[in-house]
Amino acid sequence: MTTATHPDARSGQRGPDKFSARRRELATATLKTLAELGYARTSLREIAQNSAFSHGVLHYYFRDKLDLIAEAVRIYEDLCVTRYDEAVASATTADELRRDFSSMFVATLRADSSLHRLWYDLRNQTRYEESLRDEVREIELRRTEMIWNVVHRFCELRGAPARMTRQLVYVAFDGIFQQGLDDLLNGADPEMTGARDLLDEVFAAL
Repeated sequence: MTTATHPDARSGQRGPDKFSARRRELATATLKTLAELGYARTSLREIAQNSAFSHGVLHYYFRDKLDLIAEAVRIYEDLCVTRYDEAVASATTADELRRDFSSMFVATLRADSSLHRLWYDLRNQTRYEESLRDEVREIELRRTEMIWNVVHRFCELRGAPARMTRQLVYVAFDGIFQQGLDDLLNGADPEMTGARDLLDEVFAAL
């Protein structure tokens, strides 16, 4: 049997690397469309109709919409997991870090609400789509580490160890984030007052 040669390999470039780069490019370019459509209303054909790429191109690089959404969310999370690094590095007091973190927390909810909605939409689908679970679990671990870095530095600056475990800290902050997103999207709390108050409560409990 003759083994088919990938077109990228024939071009003299490293096929798998170029294929992965093209997948990343397409997922990045369609991220806005994915976020606007959400999981339930998304298909490769719908994405193609709302982007500059044909259905055939998308289908060539992605098995199905789950494959594309997972790649897009992974790319977004690559950026998100560093969003609080500046606050952690620059804060000189625990209170300063708490304030800066809360401001960034609220800012990303406002600026990227559709993308965060896509993340929670994808995470919910793991209850039905086993193929997504490894990807989502990996992202969850990175988000847990991101939040723990903030809390660890906060406790260092305060001069006392955390009274919560890493996992409990993540569950608390993630719950506030998700509720804040819901309140923002449905207009219940456009000023994010509830999220800010809950964040202060968690920091006080640490």
